[in-house]
Amino acid sequence: MKRILILFIGAMSLLSCKSQYEMLLNSNDADLKYEAAFEYYNNRKYSKAAALFESLSVLTTGTERDDTVQYYWGLSNYRFRDYYTAETNFDHFLEYFPRSPFAPEARFLRLDCLYRSTLRYELDQNPTYKAINAISEYMQEYPNSVHSETCGLMLKDLEDRLDTKAFEAARLYYKMEDYIASRVAFRNVLKDDAENIFREDILYYIAMSSYKYAQLSVHQKQKERYMVFVDDYLNFKGEYPDSDYCRELDLLYRRAQRALGRYEGTESEKIGKELKKEIRKSEKDSSGKRKS
Repeated sequence: MKRILILFIGAMSLLSCKSQYEMLLNSNDADLKYEAAFEYYNNRKYSKAAALFESLSVLTTGTERDDTVQYYWGLSNYRFRDYYTAETNFDHFLEYFPRSPFAPEARFLRLDCLYRSTLRYELDQNPTYKAINAISEYMQEYPNSVHSETCGLMLKDLEDRLDTKAFEAARLYYKMEDYIASRVAFRNVLKDDAENIFREDILYYIAMSSYKYAQLSVHQKQKERYMVFVDDYLNFKGEYPDSDYCRELDLLYRRAQRALGRYEGTESEKIGKELKKEIRKSEKDSSGKRKS
């Protein structure tokens, strides 16, 4: 019985709290609701605070509290991690209160909401483009903002995400062994963005695609396609002479040169060939002497 009584009191207490909050939410007492909204906010009950500020905004429209209520409505949603709603709040706030003391921080928080609402590179990147445009405009308009460094980091992360998406989309053709499409796709990536963070890898895959395409071609067309690979190889070597990819590409270049009838071998290979000839010659001489 004692346990049942405790549970009953607890349940009544919860119902009482709920009804108290609902009474506040439906109240027209602006002062009471204003104090309660900040009390919920300061106690990190951001969802309830946001609902109270939203309800309060109807009562404070046109008053000296208007910008404060609107700003903290957005800030409550931001703290609750409802970035989509918070961005809408801050956008509305800046439209109606551009000279408010809260405006500078609201501008940055809106950008942060846009940044946090973006998706990983495999998914739709329209939110990423929207965030990039907004952040770029902010940095041009407020070059000395205290948030400049943070905005720069956000911008770089978003641009790197777009680079990754473009690179992986092109590499998919390579994985599918569609080498002509792979080469075209990688070249288009650099055409759209020459400073792509994967530039070294892209030039490598362009060369690899052209080599494999030539290798798989019919004999009559191999020569012209190996010549395309040679151009891609030289482009790569010109930009990245010390790349980790060079060893592999150097080997393929020598094979391509052989196929083109141009390759005579390195000095060590020439010495090796001469030694093999001498060994074969001595073996023939020895076998001839044994027969006689």
